[in-house]
Amino acid sequence: MRALLTALTIVTLAACSSTPTQEQAPAGVEDRPPTGAQQPGAQTQPVQPGGVRSVDLTTGQKPGASPLTDPGSILSKRSIYYDLDKFDIKDEYKGLVEAHARYLRDNRNAKMLIQGNTDERGSREYNLALGQRRAEGVKKMLILLGAQEPQVEAVSLGEEKPKAQGSSEEAWAQNRRSDILYAGEY
Repeated sequence: MRALLTALTIVTLAACSSTPTQEQAPAGVEDRPPTGAQQPGAQTQPVQPGGVRSVDLTTGQKPGASPLTDPGSILSKRSIYYDLDKFDIKDEYKGLVEAHARYLRDNRNAKMLIQGNTDERGSREYNLALGQRRAEGVKKMLILLGAQEPQVEAVSLGEEKPKAQGSSEEAWAQNRRSDILYAGEY
């Protein structure tokens, strides 16, 4: 029996082996820029460890113009909206928070105030606590992405500073937010 298994193993291995007929020449290498090469005039920094390339947020801006007030800059967007009774940052706002974290990381003297807001539903105490959780959630994400603790302050305004008046879902949705303000704006 053992001899039969050995013979079958040898036959199987012999059937699997192949003899190369001819060796191929190695493929040639072209010298060209990578796909998606940057456009003329765009400025990027060298690739960081981990393969992440930093982006200059001020590229294409007028001298003296602040990216914080330029309507074409993501940094001019300052509100993060939430679902009812939620304080987690939705995926659609994570890029916004990342851009502000990058700005704070690159501008260590910049200071930010995050105001957590709620709609009018719920008790005053509940809304103040929910607004604080919203502001603290944004602050925590900013710090994880490179901002320094002393640069960011989180406060709750609860339902005291509505963006929209009324008792409709449309108005409530505009009031469930965190607002980002930089020093000199508050």
